[in-house]
Amino acid sequence: MIDSSCDFATAPWLDLPASALGAAADIPTMLSMEEQKLYYWLAAHAVSGAGAFVDLGAFAGGSTARLAAGLTAAGLATAIHAYDRFTMAPHQQRKYLADCGLAPLEGRDSLPAVRRLLAPWGERIALHKCDIAAETWRDGPIELLVVDAAKSAELADVIAERFMTALLPGGFLVQQDFLHAPQPWLPAQMELLAGHFEPVAHAAPTTMVFRCISPPVTPPRLSGRADEDILGLVAAAAERYREWGLAGRIENAAARLRRFPGARDARLLRGRPPRART
Repeated sequence: MIDSSCDFATAPWLDLPASALGAAADIPTMLSMEEQKLYYWLAAHAVSGAGAFVDLGAFAGGSTARLAAGLTAAGLATAIHAYDRFTMAPHQQRKYLADCGLAPLEGRDSLPAVRRLLAPWGERIALHKCDIAAETWRDGPIELLVVDAAKSAELADVIAERFMTALLPGGFLVQQDFLHAPQPWLPAQMELLAGHFEPVAHAAPTTMVFRCISPPVTPPRLSGRADEDILGLVAAAAERYREWGLAGRIENAAARLRRFPGARDARLLRGRPPRART
């Protein structure tokens, strides 16, 4: 059992100066400053080095860099495994890479650029260019699992079955999109797994951190569940997080699913619902 007795209640990561991130602050990211500080703090203060870090959906390496900087500050030799397709569309390249001093990408393959950005921590980081849906974790226990890839209910199931099952008791699961309205299956999934994970921290806008009580052996699946089942789980989650002040955010996710019945992919829950044919 990992000793995870650190005090989450006072949100100590908020007291960190932005300068604590060091070189990691220069790596492009979609994370808010509050989330960046939380990632760094988790790696620097909340873990023991008993297992690997896994970052699912690393994109340009921003989350990976903040975790690596925290581990470096803690003096831990923990390995970080970052998974992504590592591709960027031209508009993403302009937004996230244009100011990094890198040569323009040849096509959409961003792996060489991300490898250069993460070079200061290269020895501890393994970059996996892949389709996460086809991956299975086989490299020992995981102490911290960051999920920014569960953009569909089906992929959320895959992640639970192939990665969450490797979490150490006392380790941490970071659901980066927990409060993202187009992904209502995430609060639903964590309700199904409530006996295995306890919520310990929230970082605005959308991240929730859970401590693993015991890893699920056979996680219950979301795929194939009717809207009514998903909505019932989301409603239970809204009540669970009411004292956190997050009920309204979770209820927004339920409202989104009602607008887009049957949708189980975040891309289908954005924008306006399809017009009915007449």
